[in-house]
Amino acid sequence: MGKIIEIKVKPSSRQSKIETNEQGGLVVFVKAQPVDGKANAELVSLIASHFQIHKRQVTIQTGASGRMKRVELDIE
Repeated sequence: MGKIIEIKVKPSSRQSKIETNEQGGLVVFVKAQPVDGKANAELVSLIASHFQIHKRQVTIQTGASGRMKRVELDIE
């Protein structure tokens, strides 16, 4: 069992970055457009890099086709 985090994704952004909102949640801006899973793939890569884990340790649990996502991080 890993850590579950709530993320708001903003696709088609000018640059890829991760910010924290007023409530302490993560907002992830990705350059990729939400077509053929490209934005989700970039999201997984950014989250893995941010938490310094492998991409295989990041799983989108819910919201794969929406902007609000629940992501599981496989961290011991």
